[in-house]
Amino acid sequence: MRSFRFIHAADLHLDCPFKGLTGLPERLRSDIRDSTFAALDRLVELALRERVHFVLFAGDIYEAKDRSLRAQLRFQQALEALAAEGIPAFIIHGNHDPLLEGYTAKLRLPGGVRVFGCEAVESALVYAEDGQPLARISGISFDRAAVTDNLTPGYANWGDGLFHIGLLHTNVDGDGEHGNYAPCRLADLLGRGVDYWALGHIHTRRILHERPWVVYPGNVQGRHIRETGARGCYVVRVSEQGEAEPTFHALDVWRWEEGEVPIEGLDSEQQLKEALEDALFAARERSEGRSAIVRLTLTGRGPMHAVLRRAGALAELASMLREQAGDSWLESLTDRTGAPVDPEKLAAQSGFLGELLRLSRETAGDRERFDVFAKEALGPLAAHPALASIWTDCTEEERQAMMKEAEELAIDLLASGAETGWNG
Repeated sequence: MRSFRFIHAADLHLDCPFKGLTGLPERLRSDIRDSTFAALDRLVELALRERVHFVLFAGDIYEAKDRSLRAQLRFQQALEALAAEGIPAFIIHGNHDPLLEGYTAKLRLPGGVRVFGCEAVESALVYAEDGQPLARISGISFDRAAVTDNLTPGYANWGDGLFHIGLLHTNVDGDGEHGNYAPCRLADLLGRGVDYWALGHIHTRRILHERPWVVYPGNVQGRHIRETGARGCYVVRVSEQGEAEPTFHALDVWRWEEGEVPIEGLDSEQQLKEALEDALFAARERSEGRSAIVRLTLTGRGPMHAVLRRAGALAELASMLREQAGDSWLESLTDRTGAPVDPEKLAAQSGFLGELLRLSRETAGDRERFDVFAKEALGPLAAHPALASIWTDCTEEERQAMMKEAEELAIDLLASGAETGWNG
């Protein structure tokens, strides 16, 4: 076996619209809108710099099945840049860009590009410059968006002594944060004569198994606040002994970051301002020189809670931070603080507030009871189509956060100055 190098990338989601960034200055909006294309450019630069022998794209090249012409042209340009340096590309389509659905422009792809079909698992050899085979690559594309079949049985054990790569868009072991498309178990991937499973679909990079390798590279550019941290691809080096060594390389142009700002120990607005500035600076530092989209959450208990509850205070602090953000952006500033009290002590007291807090804790810990309570308390919302959908789509975490916020509001409204320890 000869040594070789390849790039494993997935989930480019070219031309992602990046919805919901209200208030973003136009100078930053255009950069974010083009960030998936910039990440693709960085991938091509990495391939040339590392002198890889081939590049793998494990599905969801495009954001939607009706892919924009601009996205298809930019991907064609990237493939042409690779082909000009003798680097072939192997491609499968996933649930966002199924092969037989949506709009596909009639564009000529350069030689050396292999798009795997959707009827059955196909296999191809990749060759060295002298014509000798380096590796075998097997793959299958989605024909439609909602593929629910386990596609792993179609991958054969060729037994030809070549390093075998399985290219597959799939949800392994039912990751609940992603659609359960082409589902399989980790056990389905092992023992099939595949040395490296180049997976796509899950946007957070993960190495599920070694020898054989089962790898998700994640997406190349974070698209929203749930996709924080570095995003990119793997450069995989395979030795003459068939040992693979994947190394992550960041490709993202904008990085999503989250940070918490505890208010314990803060006694003045000046200290609060400085704590927020420090948190914004730390988030930008974590982005490693990239522009950052930052969500900050104020937490904990202290006298600054009363300041944050003043009308307009949170918006004024957010505006100040945005003015200082430069080429980064404060996505949101959220108040999750509480008054300087001991909630457990309040919950143990007699009286209306204590009973209310006890009821809240009991309800939050019992999902069936919680649902009954919510249905009764939020009955008026259910009659309003827009508001009803907001509640229906809430995650368990969001519902618990609402309950916690309601508790804090009750404490603010019902606890006396003596109970809160604050005389403002």
